[in-house]
Amino acid sequence: MADRSLRGMRLGSQSLQSEEGVTFSPRKKSTYQAADGSTFEVTFSSDAEVPTVWESPKSGQEGRLLGEDGVQVEPEPSDAKVPRTHWDMLLERRTRDELEELLQERLDFLRARKGQHKVGA
Repeated sequence: MADRSLRGMRLGSQSLQSEEGVTFSPRKKSTYQAADGSTFEVTFSSDAEVPTVWESPKSGQEGRLLGEDGVQVEPEPSDAKVPRTHWDMLLERRTRDELEELLQERLDFLRARKGQHKVGA
């Protein structure tokens, strides 16, 4: 049993399999340019959709995709709907004056009740 042990082997840090017969998927490199002028490359799969904006791994700045001619690629305008907030939906149902009146009524009710004991029960 002792002759079969893996003494001295760094388990998990090295693979015991060879790379023979392994074919890697095709890849492409995309170049991005940050606002300060620095450039960096990101490797994507050849069939992946390359984003027009990517964060630099070194500086953390946002980089814009450079085309083959070295000019920054303009992002396509998306047709995505802007999410509506609760405030937007509330303003669709009531005017601002109505909301201020309701707020004042509710504040008056709460202030009047503040000093009183429990009602009911």
